[in-house]
Amino acid sequence: MERKGSVASPANKGYFERFASTVTQATGSSAAFIIAFFTVIIWAVTGPLFHYSENWQLVINTGTTIVTFLMVFLIQKAQNKDSMSVQLKLNELIAATKGASNRLVSVENLTEDELKVLQDHYKMMAELTRQASDLRQSHSVEEAIKDTAEKLEDEMGTGHTL
Repeated sequence: MERKGSVASPANKGYFERFASTVTQATGSSAAFIIAFFTVIIWAVTGPLFHYSENWQLVINTGTTIVTFLMVFLIQKAQNKDSMSVQLKLNELIAATKGASNRLVSVENLTEDELKVLQDHYKMMAELTRQASDLRQSHSVEEAIKDTAEKLEDEMGTGHTL
């Protein structure tokens, strides 16, 4: 069921949000590339007219520096928004999937050390699953350990667990 107002309409976005989205889309287009390409061509062709002067070089250097400086911030804003959107979608999938480990919801907010612990956890799960040779069997480290212990019990007939 769609909640009223759950998707931001253009009217709900702030001025900078609308501006950044428009500029990001425009500068990522084929037309923008063609304009930039022909700007460089025109600049290069006019070199002999201006005797390849320092001012002639300064025009392209200043222009590209300004554009690059501003685009870094617009690109970062777009990447931040895209990253947040992807993280939210992944969180929804994890939360909605039975058997998925909820410890991964909002994993992007963990410290690097905490991420390393999780990475080691999943490496162990992958190794246990690989040893069991059926990649579709386990959903968590705990299940992988349990499945491996049960298989070892069956093979050895000892009844011991890991």
